[in-house]
Amino acid sequence: MAEQESGLAQVRISDARTMRALAHPARIEIVEHLTVTGAAMTATECAGLVGLSPSATSYHLRELAKYDLVEQAPSQGDGRERRWRSKAANLMFDADAEHPESFAAERALVELYLARDKDRIREWMERQPQETKQWREASQLMGQQLLVTAEELTQLSDQIRSLLEPYKLRTRQDDAPEDARQVVIQYAAFPVTT
Repeated sequence: MAEQESGLAQVRISDARTMRALAHPARIEIVEHLTVTGAAMTATECAGLVGLSPSATSYHLRELAKYDLVEQAPSQGDGRERRWRSKAANLMFDADAEHPESFAAERALVELYLARDKDRIREWMERQPQETKQWREASQLMGQQLLVTAEELTQLSDQIRSLLEPYKLRTRQDDAPEDARQVVIQYAAFPVTT
């Protein structure tokens, strides 16, 4: 289920139960934030991220821990606070072909991610006039249609992943240039019917 990526676990999720447990907007935001930043946070801090009460957020954190997605982190004080951190540097979803219910669970999870990403794009389009020309020109929404084999698409995806690796927030946040901003890169590559 996990393979090492620069000392941190890359977790591949194929189990339908785990995908269903994650398929909640607050849980996705919590896991993503902890995974992307490498932070260790309390339920109260996580509640601020997702707009829920600390007790509701604590429940979601315990559920995520039950499915091995987060774990308790060492305390940063007198030991009374409970801090949580991600158990992964990256999550990958991979439905199990031998268990058809995992495809349905993966689809529900992907639908939540797509809805969230669509909202992010809309928010960017609304905010764009207030952004600097430099950031407007640097930002891209693009679509390309390619003609490739499965092997070529795998190679292309690996190359893109390698290009992005040095810029990942988790590894760069402590020494990024002063004018660096958090940016979302969305990448989807799949065959279409013609």
